[in-house]
Amino acid sequence: MLLAFAQQNGGHKGHDHSGHNHSGHNHSGHNHSGHDHSGHDHSGHDHSGHNHGNKGKGASHDGHGHKAGAGHANACGYVHDNSVFNPGKVAFHHISDQNIYSIGPWHFPLPCIPYSTDKGLDFFSSSKFAADTHGTSTKAYKRYVLYEGAMRRIKDSSFPQEQVDIGQHNVFTTSRKDAKGKERAVVNVCYNGKSYECDNKSTADFGLFGGGFTSFYDFSITKNVFTMILIAFLLGLLFISIAKKYKKNPKAAPSGAQGFMETMFVFIQDEVCKPFLGPKWEKYTPFLMALFFFILGLNLFGQVPFFGGSNVTGNLAVTAVLAIFAFFVVNFSGNGDYWKHIFWMPGIPAWVKTVVTPVEFAGVFIKPITLMLRLFGNITAGHMVIVIFVGLIFIFGENGANPTAAWGTSIASMALTLFMMAIELLVAFIQAFVFTILTASYIGASTEEHHAH
Repeated sequence: MLLAFAQQNGGHKGHDHSGHNHSGHNHSGHNHSGHDHSGHDHSGHDHSGHNHGNKGKGASHDGHGHKAGAGHANACGYVHDNSVFNPGKVAFHHISDQNIYSIGPWHFPLPCIPYSTDKGLDFFSSSKFAADTHGTSTKAYKRYVLYEGAMRRIKDSSFPQEQVDIGQHNVFTTSRKDAKGKERAVVNVCYNGKSYECDNKSTADFGLFGGGFTSFYDFSITKNVFTMILIAFLLGLLFISIAKKYKKNPKAAPSGAQGFMETMFVFIQDEVCKPFLGPKWEKYTPFLMALFFFILGLNLFGQVPFFGGSNVTGNLAVTAVLAIFAFFVVNFSGNGDYWKHIFWMPGIPAWVKTVVTPVEFAGVFIKPITLMLRLFGNITAGHMVIVIFVGLIFIFGENGANPTAAWGTSIASMALTLFMMAIELLVAFIQAFVFTILTASYIGASTEEHHAH
């Protein structure tokens, strides 16, 4: 309901410009009939052909370049247009990893640790960027800026190294074709009337997602990194406190958090570790428990509304590292029978082995890839659907132009969002369990003795 109220009053129509400085603006042919300009400084302002009749609200801004809420064009000709709501862009923005931690309109700075190929390592706070409510810089520092929460670096070495004020709406994107002829979004900074192109941070995606190696690497404590540290710390405190209770009263019935955690611990032990790992279950239980509770903690923390919207397990880099850990444990634990079945499976004709062996070898790498993609896809999809359901309010309300539709849609949107959040709560447990049970099955297959077949 609050979202519906906010968007009804969030448009640019009927703007009150009291206290607004338009010095140097050319308003020739500009009609401000009915516009309240109390306290408005028009010094140096060309008003030829300008109609200010009928002072009051509801002014016409024809010819001003911000029709339907488009906003003022900056000195580089970019117009910040918020007249059309883009749910996809908003959803991707809210699930992305960022160099600031945002709770509603409040930004909490995080350590920025970029390494550039020409200047080396830098260390500073993201507060240097003075980000606006969308997480975009209003200041540049050491040629770095934020765009929607993520750090970029200005390519031109002539740009000032010290902190400079670039103002609002002066960090923006344009599109251009890359070497392969594909359209790519490029972040630009407008400073002193000149546009400066920016580099994205280096990503090891080998160009699959439009990334690659650039002029700088970002080793910052981002929102996702901070969340992982926080969850690891909280889980550590929880398990240490529970362990102390067991040591203090080993025969006492579990109570409080102890009873809740013991239920899940015993479930994973009896339904996952023992059946899949057999007599070696105790050796691998710590690893499987660490996977389960770490993934579950991150999933549940990401469900808390209005608390940063962390999407850690919906980040491909995070799920890839978890899958790599599983890959190494599985293959370093593999016995002779495991490798024999991969490279030259016994008991089948030789001509069949020439087909089966490449498939089995590919399976060694496909298994961790499926672990990575399954967790990433399920968590990311859930977060995006929730954001898009909320976005329906803005779509049907035409970004404030149709309040009745916005209020009506908000009821359905709220119901769908609550339903989806309930589903997401189940998914948080299910995906942690699925990742753990599949890892256990892979370890069990790699350590299984020949006589156990």
